[in-house]
Amino acid sequence: MANAYILAIDQGTSGTKSLIFDSEGTICAEATISLKTRYFGDGFVEQDPEDIYQNVLQSVQTCLKQYQATGASLSDLVSCGISNQRETFLLWDEAGSPLCNAIVWQCKRSTNVCVDMESRGLAEVVHDKTGLFIDPYFSGTKLVWLYQNNPEIRQAIKTGQAYFGTVDTWLLYRLTQGESYLTDYTNASRTLLFNLDTLSWDTELIALFDLTGIRLPEVKPSSYAFGASHFEGLLRQALPINALIGDSHAAAFGEACIYPGTAKATLGTGCSILFNVGAQRKNSKSGMVSTICWSTEDRIDYALEGIIVSCASPLAWLKTELGLLSDFAEAEAMATAVSDNNGVYLIPAFSGLGAPYWDMNRKASLEGLTFASNKNHIVRAALESIAYQIQDVLLAMNSDTGIHIQELMVNGGASGNAFVTQFLSDLLHAKVMRNENKNVSAFGAGFLAGFKSGIFTDISHIQSLYDRYLVAKTAQVSKVAEAYRGWQRLMSAYSV
Repeated sequence: MANAYILAIDQGTSGTKSLIFDSEGTICAEATISLKTRYFGDGFVEQDPEDIYQNVLQSVQTCLKQYQATGASLSDLVSCGISNQRETFLLWDEAGSPLCNAIVWQCKRSTNVCVDMESRGLAEVVHDKTGLFIDPYFSGTKLVWLYQNNPEIRQAIKTGQAYFGTVDTWLLYRLTQGESYLTDYTNASRTLLFNLDTLSWDTELIALFDLTGIRLPEVKPSSYAFGASHFEGLLRQALPINALIGDSHAAAFGEACIYPGTAKATLGTGCSILFNVGAQRKNSKSGMVSTICWSTEDRIDYALEGIIVSCASPLAWLKTELGLLSDFAEAEAMATAVSDNNGVYLIPAFSGLGAPYWDMNRKASLEGLTFASNKNHIVRAALESIAYQIQDVLLAMNSDTGIHIQELMVNGGASGNAFVTQFLSDLLHAKVMRNENKNVSAFGAGFLAGFKSGIFTDISHIQSLYDRYLVAKTAQVSKVAEAYRGWQRLMSAYSV
């Protein structure tokens, strides 16, 4: 489709990025506006709902001005896709007036609610229905906290006057002036209220949580005609909103995780690994959550997700607390300055261990130090631990599903470290693809919107637009495998 442009909006926790790209995936305008988050109390985290909405409008406005400055016409914008911070939610009334601040995914206020749910024996039924664990991370437990602690919200829920929504739903409701009250499968699947098997809100869980009366949005595929908006007058013609999707899921689509055996790993402070398992839900016995990967009107792909608590964060500790490096960019050269780790391993359990171990009481440790060890070995051990943990998760996913990893797409800050990506490539029995695109969530949402509007004709067409390159294996494969066996021995010895 000639002269067809897509507006992609990635509404994240720290701000909103808007970009406009054409049918070849070429960006012609982009803008990022930061968003304020309020941290207070005992782990409380909130954002102002109006701030979120205005933040999006400001980002879009700045992007549109840049777009028009190139001489492009607003009439060539044909579709909009929105990705959003997952699990963050809020409540509002029919007029669109918020009943509370947005409760951010990081908020820990519902810890005691989770303990109570566990004591009531709800863990198994919740996991069976939703694929998730009872945890403050997910929206439902914090919604229960609001119900228990805010009399006005409790009354609004009981009388059917409280509209629940994750950030995508809130934005859509406001952008369409209340005409569209919808969400997509990915966002719904992170609430603890959505049944993965029936693809609908679970009335039994809602009753068990004492939330009967809550209004919930209609759930649709990620690529769908959700409505249209003038963006508060920024556009003369209403722009169709053709995609809503949680940001990590958008990144999976933006990384071409479009068939079983493909996975994406975002290498940041922590690491989220989303593994496409195909058209049938797969359950995990090794600490992974089941979720929707992405969907169109004629296709739904499921996924397993594994969370690594400490990915690149140990480097910050080595820098600030031990002074072993003065800049993160030095880590790559230090790791390659030695031929191997000399038997040194860093177990990065600074905040416990995530998947597949889920040992929150474990402490970090340096293993195998001798007088022959130096700071390069320690830095190398920190970088190697990123790859080891990813391999641990992928092997557990393989055990859960019987599906072997075919391709791992990596993005995020630590993916820029060539030692990490090379070590990963040599370690995994799979292709490792590194993405130079730093806007994978926005692109994922935009591609899904373009697919719905006919800019892209099929999934394989979209795949050809991805900006990725293969990290080739080296002669170090057997040496890396032996180093990983050392890691496994250490982890096995501790767990006995």
